[in-house]
Amino acid sequence: MFGKGLINGIRVTLGHLFEKNITEQYPEQRPKLPPRSRCSFELYSEKCTACGVCALSCPNRVIEVRSIKDENNRKKLTSYQMRLEYCLFCGLCVESCPSKALKNTSDFELSVYNKSDTRLTLFKSQEDLT
Repeated sequence: MFGKGLINGIRVTLGHLFEKNITEQYPEQRPKLPPRSRCSFELYSEKCTACGVCALSCPNRVIEVRSIKDENNRKKLTSYQMRLEYCLFCGLCVESCPSKALKNTSDFELSVYNKSDTRLTLFKSQEDLT
């Protein structure tokens, strides 16, 4: 029958016409994300041992960990940066962290105007600023 696809399309459209809207008015109403959503990262610098396991487990090598040795010959974290433009948000860095210093957050507002602004600096010590 000629026009059978058109009639089926109109039937589906009319079926959705009276359903409840699921659109959220974004800036005014923030979406409720699941607790295990992986949107951004948070670093607890006091827990971090600067071992670099997270940087080694990253498939795209987006993590840069800088450290110095203190007077007790232990590593001390000086800088922790991530290049988010290449990040897959796979969570391998969070899973591999032995001290559980790196966590996922549900902060999804990561858009920027310039590609150079996608570098996420999670920690920078006072010695590294000079």
